[in-house]
Amino acid sequence: MVATAGTTEREGWSSRTAFILAAVGAAVGLGNVWRFPTLAGENGGGAFVLFYVGCVFLLGLPLVISEIFIGRTGQNDAVGSIRKVAEKSGAAKSWSAFGLLGVAGAFLIVSFYSVVAGWVLYYVGVMGADFVGALTAGEPLRGALVGESQEAIQGRMGDLFANPALLLAMHLAFMGVTLFIVARGIGSGIEKAATILMPMFFVLLIGIAIYGAFVGNMGEAVAFLFTPDWSKLTPQVMNTALGQALFSLSLGVAGLITYGSYIKGSAGLGPTSVTIAFADTGVALISGLMIFPIVFAVGLDPAAGPTLVFQTLPFAFQTMPGGALIGFLFFVLILVAAVTSSISLLEVPTAWGIGELGWSRRKSSLTFGTGAFLIGIACLLGYNVWSDVRLLGFWPLFAETDILDTVDGFTGKVMLPLGALFTAVFVGWKADRNLVEEMTGLSGFWLGIWRFLIAWLCPLAVGAILVTGLFPGILGG
Repeated sequence: MVATAGTTEREGWSSRTAFILAAVGAAVGLGNVWRFPTLAGENGGGAFVLFYVGCVFLLGLPLVISEIFIGRTGQNDAVGSIRKVAEKSGAAKSWSAFGLLGVAGAFLIVSFYSVVAGWVLYYVGVMGADFVGALTAGEPLRGALVGESQEAIQGRMGDLFANPALLLAMHLAFMGVTLFIVARGIGSGIEKAATILMPMFFVLLIGIAIYGAFVGNMGEAVAFLFTPDWSKLTPQVMNTALGQALFSLSLGVAGLITYGSYIKGSAGLGPTSVTIAFADTGVALISGLMIFPIVFAVGLDPAAGPTLVFQTLPFAFQTMPGGALIGFLFFVLILVAAVTSSISLLEVPTAWGIGELGWSRRKSSLTFGTGAFLIGIACLLGYNVWSDVRLLGFWPLFAETDILDTVDGFTGKVMLPLGALFTAVFVGWKADRNLVEEMTGLSGFWLGIWRFLIAWLCPLAVGAILVTGLFPGILGG
């Protein structure tokens, strides 16, 4: 359907609802279901959560509108869309270079994202086999992993990391699913996946949250998440919340630019963007209300860190009624979120290959999917046979990080903030105001507020994320 750069009609979403489902799916991923509860637990709960919500709407939402505006106006891949907005605004075409930064960032992120999603796939298998065992034994409502010690349950993660063949198989399976969906195109692939997977995701999310409310300690979870202890809101915590707001909305990697380029209708972008921001934030908060009641009910540590989902919760499900079923559904939920995000990440370089290089969709998706898969192999080997490899060992910030954490850290600390910073400056200072008003549907008071946020607050805040991420010693406790 799209064969050469800018010469044929591009694919598009069938409706506004389809775009919203796909865009929410792009934003909602491991960052919401795994990373947000982890950071909330590590950073003291309430104060972090409330500051994060403020960051989403004061910083994230203006950037969401900006990215969708660029794509909707440009009707091309990220680089081509930025170039077209620059041309219409009388700005230098060289601004399109930051689109290439987003393309590279999305490509690198999907490479290690697939490895982490492979861990989720492994736990879907573990919990699924356990639930089948419970059914076979005539005990469908028993706890999960009955008979295993806490040490054995928590040791599964280490055993997985020590098994490169199993890690590779999970990585291959997940990347294969992602590549299959993207290669089918917008209507038959990405949109169809979003319209099936996102309703499934929300049903599972709300269902497990209700389960947690009944069998867990909801009162303590609510107090932990929404009662602020402002003494814990240190500069470092605020910086973490700012970064999570960008990460959870998938900003800075041109995903929403690319998805926005497939919008064919004329509806204003403001309400659509608000819907995306609300849905993304709601998922993060409900994820906390899903996880922490269970954690508190069994007396586990909410500040367990990255092991919270993969080591702490499987043990918690052991003691919960129906834990075998809920544990299985919980990891299916995370897997669905991972799939919808990964396809948006792979679509960014795929669209660039189609728009800028004139490749067919099949060739572009296969080329970038294979490349990301190969980088992912290096990332997973960093947990075992290449555990002593330090890609950026000369850089003190990454001197002690393994391959996956180095790629993750570099994209998160450098590429995402840079992409978001260039987006804010470009739209806030270079994009033609009449063009912005026409394409976004914003006017009057709301247009003024948005322009202030994108031109002034966003560059300052994102610049702070970039500087403090690269030089963490700047911030005290």
